[in-house]
Amino acid sequence: MALVVQKFGGTSVGNIERIKNVANRVINTVENGDQVVVVVSAMGKSTDELVALAKGVTEKPSKREMDMLLSTGEQVTISILAMALQERGYDTVSLTGWQAGIITEACHSNARIVNFEKEKITNYLTTGKIVIVAGFQGVTESGEITTLGRGGSDTTAVALAAGLKADRCDIFTDVTGVFTTDPRVVKEARKLSSISYDEMLELANLGAGVLHPRAVEFAKNFQVKLTVRSSMVEEEGTMIEEEASVEENLVVRGLAFESNVTKISVCGMPNNISGLSNLFTTLAANNINVDIIIQNVIDSENTNISFSINSEKLTETLEVLEGNRSVLLYEEIQHETGLAKVSIVGSGMISNPGVAGIMFKSLSDVGILIKMVSTSEIKVSTVIDQNEMVKAVETLHKEFKLDEIKVLQR
Repeated sequence: MALVVQKFGGTSVGNIERIKNVANRVINTVENGDQVVVVVSAMGKSTDELVALAKGVTEKPSKREMDMLLSTGEQVTISILAMALQERGYDTVSLTGWQAGIITEACHSNARIVNFEKEKITNYLTTGKIVIVAGFQGVTESGEITTLGRGGSDTTAVALAAGLKADRCDIFTDVTGVFTTDPRVVKEARKLSSISYDEMLELANLGAGVLHPRAVEFAKNFQVKLTVRSSMVEEEGTMIEEEASVEENLVVRGLAFESNVTKISVCGMPNNISGLSNLFTTLAANNINVDIIIQNVIDSENTNISFSINSEKLTETLEVLEGNRSVLLYEEIQHETGLAKVSIVGSGMISNPGVAGIMFKSLSDVGILIKMVSTSEIKVSTVIDQNEMVKAVETLHKEFKLDEIKVLQR
C-alpha cells in the first residue's frame, strides 16, 4: 500500500462538478489500494473575492485580519469535498491547517512552515480514513492563524508528503505539466516530460506560476517524488527530479517571465562597507523581497544602489526607505514602474559559455532595451519594458529552439 499526497488547485475545485471530478480521482487512487491525503485550494476565484471584500472596507487591511479572512476559502473546499466522498460511501475527514498540525513562523500573509505534527494526520490514516487538508494555511506556536502566500497550497502538499514520507506527491492543476514557457502566451510552448529540481526552482522563483518556489525547495531537500499533471484529462505529467534525463540535451530548458516589476534606485548613499548591509537588512526586516541588485559607484564617497521589487510593494518600500533615511543617509530615491522580467533557465548553461550573449543579441536584434541583468549558473534574467515582454519571450523561445522539442514519454 502506497501513501499518496494529491493536491488540487483552485481551478480544479472551481465548482461542484469539478469537486465531484476530484472526488472521482481520489476514489480511483483509494480503489487502487493506496492511502490518500488530499490538499485543496480555495474554490476558483474565491480568494480574489475575499480580498475584494476587505478592500471594500479599507485600502490597508491588517495582515493578521487578512489571514483570518483568507483562510476561510480553503475551509469551504475541504468540507464540500469531504461531503462528496462521504456521499459515495468513503470514510473521510477534513482538517484545517492547524488541525493537521502545520506550524508556521509568526509572519502573517507569507509565513514559512517550521514544523509538522504528523501524528494528527497519521492517527486518521491508521483508521482507514481519507484525509483532506486545507492548503495555504497554518498556525503559529502561540495559536495565531497564518497563510503561506499565493500558491501556498503547493507548499502544504509537498511539506505533508515530506513529513509523512509519502511514496509520491501529485500536483493536479489546469495544465498537463510543466511547459517550456506559458502556453497561454506562446502557442509553440512544449510540455517537458521531466525537469530538475534546480531548474524548476529557478523557473518558479522567476515567475512560472505552475509551482510555488517553497514547494520545490521542500521537494528537493527531502527528495519528494513530485509530478505536475492535469486534473481535467488523463495524461502523463512532468516529473520533477534530481536530474532531468528524458528530453534531448537542452542548454535552455525553459523561459519564465513576470510583469509588474519596479526598479528602485537609492542615490547618493555613503560608499562604505556598511552601506549595502544597512540597506538590505532594513528591507529584509520589513519583509520586502528584493530581486536584481546593481551597484554603481560614483566616486570614493558616494554610490547608487538599484534593485527590483514587485510593484505591489512599491508604496511599502518607499515608506520603509523614507522612514530610515537618517540611518541609510541617501540623497534621493528614484523609481521606474511598467517593467517586466524575462529569464532563461537551463542546467546546460553550466557547460555552454556564451548563452547570455546569444540572449542579449536576440533581444537587441528586435529592438528591446535591457535595463537590468542578473545571472546564476543556470539562469539569465533581464528587466525590460513591460510592453515588450511578450515579444521578448516569443523571440527567445524560438532562438533557443524550444519550439522544436519532441516530447518523449517515460
